[in-house]
Amino acid sequence: MTVTASAITGAASITIDGASYNVSGEASYQVSGSKREPLVGQDGFHGFSSMPQPGKISFKGRDTGVLSISALSEAVDVTVVLSLANGKTIIGRNMARMGEGPLSVNTEDSTFEVEFIGPDVTEA
Repeated sequence: MTVTASAITGAASITIDGASYNVSGEASYQVSGSKREPLVGQDGFHGFSSMPQPGKISFKGRDTGVLSISALSEAVDVTVVLSLANGKTIIGRNMARMGEGPLSVNTEDSTFEVEFIGPDVTEA
């Protein structure tokens, strides 16, 4: 039996509507699906409710000076693609940037954190 080493974690890359962004730190994702909650009455378990749960893609990026933080802050109806070292590709369609106000950039290392939420986040 031959054992080969393959990267499972480490490198990640992000594109938003086809434009590449520098990933300076952690990226994370949650595929879209259903949120289920039990329905319980005084006589016991009745079943469950199922509500749509949007997906998420977030990352810590670096402002290289050529991207518009204002435009990224206002991003809506975008496609976000997260490519992982393990070969997975996470695709989020119809995503919107979440958060209060414009993105905040740390000037010491030019980093920012951004989160996108949308109805259709899948693994490929």
